[in-house]
Amino acid sequence: MSNTAPPPETSHRPDADDPTGPHAVTGNQGAAAVPPRGESALDGASAVGRLAATVERLRREIRAAHARADGRALIETAKGILIERLHCSPTEAARQLATLADHAGVSVMELAADILDRTAADRLTEAACDFVTETATPAAPPDGKTVSMRLRTAESGAGAADDTHAVARSLLEHALAPLGATAVAVWAIAPDASLTLAGSAGFTDHEATRWRHVPPGVATFARRALADLDWTWTPDLSRIATPSIGQHDLTGARAAAPAGTGGRIHGILEICWPNPLPEQPPRLRRQIEALAELCAHTLETHPAPGDPTVTHPATVDLVGIADCLHDPALVLVPHEDEHRQLVDFRVHHVNARFLDPAGRPANLIHGALLLEAYPLAATPGGLYDIVERVHATGESYRAESVTLTALVDDVRLDAVADVAVSRHANAILLIWRIEHEAARLARLLQHAQRLGRIGGFEEDLVTGAVTWNDSLFALHGLPTTAVPVALADLPNHAHPDDTAALARFLHTLVHHRRHATVSFRLERTDGVTRRIRIVAEPVLDAEDRLLAIRGAHQDVSAQHWTEVALAATRDRLAHSEQQVGEQNRLARQLQHAIMPPTPAPLDAEGLQVAVRYRPAESDTAVGGDWYDALVLPSKKILLCVGDVAGHGIHAATSMIVLRNALRGLAITGAGPAQLLTWLNTVTLHLTDQVTATVVCALYDPGTRTMRWARAGHLPPVWIRDDTTQRLSLLDGPLLGAFAEAGYAEDEIHLALGDTLLLYTDGLIERRDHCLESSLDQLLATARAITATLDERLDRLLAHSRADTDDDTCVVGIQIT
Repeated sequence: MSNTAPPPETSHRPDADDPTGPHAVTGNQGAAAVPPRGESALDGASAVGRLAATVERLRREIRAAHARADGRALIETAKGILIERLHCSPTEAARQLATLADHAGVSVMELAADILDRTAADRLTEAACDFVTETATPAAPPDGKTVSMRLRTAESGAGAADDTHAVARSLLEHALAPLGATAVAVWAIAPDASLTLAGSAGFTDHEATRWRHVPPGVATFARRALADLDWTWTPDLSRIATPSIGQHDLTGARAAAPAGTGGRIHGILEICWPNPLPEQPPRLRRQIEALAELCAHTLETHPAPGDPTVTHPATVDLVGIADCLHDPALVLVPHEDEHRQLVDFRVHHVNARFLDPAGRPANLIHGALLLEAYPLAATPGGLYDIVERVHATGESYRAESVTLTALVDDVRLDAVADVAVSRHANAILLIWRIEHEAARLARLLQHAQRLGRIGGFEEDLVTGAVTWNDSLFALHGLPTTAVPVALADLPNHAHPDDTAALARFLHTLVHHRRHATVSFRLERTDGVTRRIRIVAEPVLDAEDRLLAIRGAHQDVSAQHWTEVALAATRDRLAHSEQQVGEQNRLARQLQHAIMPPTPAPLDAEGLQVAVRYRPAESDTAVGGDWYDALVLPSKKILLCVGDVAGHGIHAATSMIVLRNALRGLAITGAGPAQLLTWLNTVTLHLTDQVTATVVCALYDPGTRTMRWARAGHLPPVWIRDDTTQRLSLLDGPLLGAFAEAGYAEDEIHLALGDTLLLYTDGLIERRDHCLESSLDQLLATARAITATLDERLDRLLAHSRADTDDDTCVVGIQIT
């Protein structure tokens, strides 16, 4: 359509002498005047402008005429209501309508729409009333029409329309354009669940042609409303990857609503906005659903081209189709209440093959309602829901192994059947095939063979015929039309190393006539090698003569390679266990060589030293516990107990490094704190990133004083008479934790008979007790008086409740 504006009314009228003017006379009557050179373009443009203005004016007049016609239809309907209610003439009704409109201060069309709303009380009325209720002070619409007027005008236009395209134009012009919509599409649903563009407005002819048919299964925006059987809305079509009509030009908001009557969905109303919109209030949804109902009545009255309802009445065709079927079939028709709402389906016809799951005769089912004949079909997701959905959407349904339940004398009777439901116009064809037990077991066997990769065979030794099932052809990689391979020919298809095993297998079957099994590598013609296991048995007659061999092939490739991988894993695990065992035995021997469980007595005046070392019970838990008791050149005695973190050969070698390093450092005469500082440096630089705890003490026999320090280790226990106490917890981090570490030092004075216990955590640690409770238990055990120091240490080990299976080291000194 041209957008050229009409020429102004005050345009200059050409002079009569101007040969290009409208009144110019030419020499040849009836021929076109030829304008002078250089003026044809200007005059041509003026002529086109005047023509475009005329066309645009005529179009406006046509649209206005259509609007007046729709308005007149609305007013005439209101007049008819007044004639019926007031029993007056048409002239009096028109006068009454004008008088009432004048007194109410509204236009005649507004009053007519209000009269229709109050009289009809339908969904259009609900939509208009909801709009008024939800907007307390509604602003005046830009076109001066109320919601009721727009909806009633659209209804009048739809009722007077000759086809669905005219209905779409009426809905867009009167009801949807004031809401900002610029295009509308009315889709009709075919029996195969495809969508046909029955009517549209606002789209280009090219776009409408491209979308005239949408095959079933194509997920468009309109089909979403069909699948959900509900209103569908998106504020921005460009944000969803769903194809739809006009998606390149109209990328804004979009709405779709099912158009149905009497429980059946006839089509979909799809509305397009050019720009994105926020979430709309419920009133918009109700207005659109009311318009969708108008479309449903139109689609029911004016079916889309190609709709089988035009030329094929369902109740005639389906009866003939059902009678030709070899399966039980029912023809169902909708059963509606007085409000034209679907409440059930009536059995219109029962074919001759009908077989009721409960064994009832066909005459008891014919003419009955579906829920009366099969009340348990009303369960959620049951047969009634399936039939109702097929009737609403037109999308056929087919499923295997559906349980059909009938209720006879309050007894449930179940039957398994294959069900197919399809819609033909307004009728439903319901077909079921009740499954026999033999067929069900045969199908179960087929599934078992498929899942187990098993194929069966039988070889007739009298005729030489070989029979394979389809699964066996698939195992061998052969088409079902290929010639089956006899057992005697299997070596030609097997790996050469397996021919001897196949020969023994055949000898057992044919000569010994016994059940046999064999596993071999099958080399298929497609180059794939599979591991196959054959289980077979001979078939003998009454006189013990061999007639045939039957059995099965199974593809055990996956199991074979799993067993191979498992065997390799077992070998690697056994080798690893052997290596770990050798390392632990070496660590144990190393520990015993450096620190024997019962060391030689210490030659020290006025001091008795006893040591107990209890290794872990498990060879895999060889720890790094160590001790030392050494008389230094200064006659002072070095006493220490330590524990290297970890287990195994690494912990044992690290323990030896620290023990020997501390011995060498102690000869310098430095105090315990300084010795631990140096030993921390050794741990950081001369070991492989280990950490350890140590208690280091120097005892001076001359003064009976002991200086001690700790590096993250448990403090010693001091025993005097029947009193036991733990020494104070001096500051000192464990060895190997920090490069710059400082250690505190303390000094205690011992008396004759005093005893000190240095120990590792393997003596007290328990999994289910805190450290404090374990230390209290140690103090209680050490408090008992014993005859000798050795007996005291033995008692500590005997009453130890530790359960961590760790090494235990205890050093006891007693002043004598």
